[in-house]
Amino acid sequence: MHVPVDSSGLDVAALAASDAQVAVVTPAHQAPTGVVMPAARRHALVDWARDRDGFIVEDDYDSEFRYDREPVGVLQGLAPSRVFTIGTASKALAPAVRLGWVLAPLQFAGAVAAEKLISDRGSCVLDQLALAALLESGRYDQQLRRMRGVYSRRRARLIEALERHAPGVSLTGLAAGFHAVANLPDRVDERAVVAAAADAASGSTA
Repeated sequence: MHVPVDSSGLDVAALAASDAQVAVVTPAHQAPTGVVMPAARRHALVDWARDRDGFIVEDDYDSEFRYDREPVGVLQGLAPSRVFTIGTASKALAPAVRLGWVLAPLQFAGAVAAEKLISDRGSCVLDQLALAALLESGRYDQQLRRMRGVYSRRRARLIEALERHAPGVSLTGLAAGFHAVANLPDRVDERAVVAAAADAASGSTA
């Protein structure tokens, strides 16, 4: 089921009104709105999980790329027994590396590892050793800092281009990650804009 999202992320009151026992969230950079879940909402979500005897699946897909301040900590630190945090190295290194991780509550760690083994017979050992070497040497952190600079400059160019060519469009969700939301002016037909963009793209490739 879907739960509404507001300017602070998942609406915990609406979640509590449902019969759900598991919530899947992207608190560091909500997909697709891009809002960052503040501390009060994070604590409310954790309280919901404890009260409901439920669990939270936290997709931490791009929190390492925060541009206005240090990256936001994961929910797992607030409630290790209630939160499954999923992360990946694909954005910092490359999607082809195909390495990720799950921080699971201790009572479920064995079951998660067993399911992983059944699903794909495990990940490439050499890739895991290479990632471990990067982490231990500090080079992974160096790579993150370098890529934050790259993506921050791209973000600045996107903002500049829209200010120049589409001043009526406002951007939100820019604090982190790789996407932003372009909010069209009032009374603008979204479908007409999408159709015009598709026509322009097809004309440029014809």
